[in-house]
Amino acid sequence: MDNIMPVFWIILTVVLVVIEAATVQLVTIWFAAGSVAALVSELLHAPIWLQWVIFFGVSVLTLLLTRPFVKKMTAKKIQPTNADRCIGQTATVLEEINNVAATGLVSVGGVNWTARSLNGEIIKPGEEVTVKKIEGVKVIVE
Repeated sequence: MDNIMPVFWIILTVVLVVIEAATVQLVTIWFAAGSVAALVSELLHAPIWLQWVIFFGVSVLTLLLTRPFVKKMTAKKIQPTNADRCIGQTATVLEEINNVAATGLVSVGGVNWTARSLNGEIIKPGEEVTVKKIEGVKVIVE
């Protein structure tokens, strides 16, 4: 059993690093660190039970110590825009809004937007509508 454990820890480390490199999701890197620590303990002739304790201990410890940093670095950054300010504003219909025909254009605060109706109703040019939300580059009006 003594001859197989160094090979086991090396293979486990390589497999975990390859998975990490393939996914780039930071899911196995902590366990790779744990397996390296277990390999070192094996090379220092630690008993197998202690190698497993070290493996799990180092894995959990590195996870707990680095997770807040990783979470901060991988958090999606929302870029605020001025577009949200038109929600709730009154808009003037410039081109008939027809969801089925995929047509519609409104003017909100001097800016023209592609528009769709919230309820699917057809809205004629010249009518005033209220912007309810924004989906991509379209305003949804009622």
